[in-house]
Amino acid sequence: MSPKKRKISKLRGVATASPLDAPDKGVAGYALKPGLNRQVVFDISRQKNEPKWLLDKRLRALELFQRTPLPKWGPDLSRLDLNKIVYYSRPAAKEAGDWSDVPADIRTTFDRLGIPEAEHHVLSGAGAQYDSEVIYHRLKKEWGAQGVVFENMDTAVRKYPELVRKYFMTDCVPVSDHKFAMLHAAVWSGGTFIYVPPGVKVARPLQAYFRMNLERGGQFEHTLIIADRGSSVEYIEGCSAPRYVDSSLHAGCVEIHIKEGAGVKYSSIENWSRNTFNLNTKRAVVDRGGSIEWLSGNMGSGTTMLYPASVLRGAGARSDSLGIVFAGPGQDLDVGMKAILAAPETVATVRSRSICRGGGLATFRGLVRVTRAAKEAKASVNCDSLILDASSTVNTHPTLRVDSDAVDVVHEATVGRIGEEEIFYLTSRGLTPDQAKKMIVNGFADPVIKRLPLEYAVELNKLLELEMEKAVG
Repeated sequence: MSPKKRKISKLRGVATASPLDAPDKGVAGYALKPGLNRQVVFDISRQKNEPKWLLDKRLRALELFQRTPLPKWGPDLSRLDLNKIVYYSRPAAKEAGDWSDVPADIRTTFDRLGIPEAEHHVLSGAGAQYDSEVIYHRLKKEWGAQGVVFENMDTAVRKYPELVRKYFMTDCVPVSDHKFAMLHAAVWSGGTFIYVPPGVKVARPLQAYFRMNLERGGQFEHTLIIADRGSSVEYIEGCSAPRYVDSSLHAGCVEIHIKEGAGVKYSSIENWSRNTFNLNTKRAVVDRGGSIEWLSGNMGSGTTMLYPASVLRGAGARSDSLGIVFAGPGQDLDVGMKAILAAPETVATVRSRSICRGGGLATFRGLVRVTRAAKEAKASVNCDSLILDASSTVNTHPTLRVDSDAVDVVHEATVGRIGEEEIFYLTSRGLTPDQAKKMIVNGFADPVIKRLPLEYAVELNKLLELEMEKAVG
């Protein structure tokens, strides 16, 4: 039986101190009924008027998803009822290229996030997605004139069909990759498509922001970035969701293809609400002399499983990953990084910072795989953890698989608490104990913060301050 479309009424959430934790009111649209079956996939594809090859890929992914069990390692996913998730919802708004054309109720949310202001001052282009659909997307003319493509992913399917078909969930993240990549491939909607022509270096970042507003909603945006030979681009993603009692699901996918001599910097600040399961997939394939830089902050969600991966398949390819995690009460944040070194003189560095308080659980999983072909390769993994109380837990699970003798591979991990001596020293300089704790945490997070553009460094600092305010009273 075909699922019926239904009006989205005003949503009632559990408000917190932050206005962005509350759902946006009065944004009328429609959504499919909860649950997932073939008809839901047909309906999503039909509404987007997709080509047959893409529908076939969705249906194949659905079949794989339905016969693949949930992972038994990692965080407890038993509270995630996939039959209660709404897999497609759309606000009553069409994609706009001017913020004045975005409905006021939706625009207010992005105004509070500072997206239009950031676009005006520091970005080369910006996109905004609300639930399952992109409602704003624009690239500044100077980059369009140089052949840069920055589009809503749904639009790219229509405008650049050959390019999308070649790269969409093929060799980077195949639809058979894992349970939630299969789910994503079946129900994805919206997201970002970027193509940078050979030799073009985009001077300012491109940004997309994803807002999930529907109760029991799912968001499955797809990001596909292709940096052609000798090009470079920086891309920033942010996200948020209101807090509800029932669980929500985020299972997006990021695919980055980096050609010879090209470079991509990908930054993400994920601040989902505590009722959200964040089960995301991110991966880059890097050719000869190319580079990928991952910069990530995970502050929200009740449960996270996220392990960005770099496949260094060209000689001299490089990957640098730097991330910070803050796990508070009721949070189980399981994150890490994978690096596959499959060519000579490849280099991978992984640096992770974890902060726990109030019984939070932070787990780092790192995988470094060095193949026989990776002669003279280098890899280093560093995990530092800061525990703020006796009830919190930090785990580290490093995995090193080395099949070549001519390599240099290093792993180190440290775990510590804020000591009485440090607090005493800072209080003797005029700070209160609470101020001293905040200063120590900010210093611990500084390697990540100073790598972000100024506006986003300020945002991450504010998020850390909010978490610390909860920690100290």
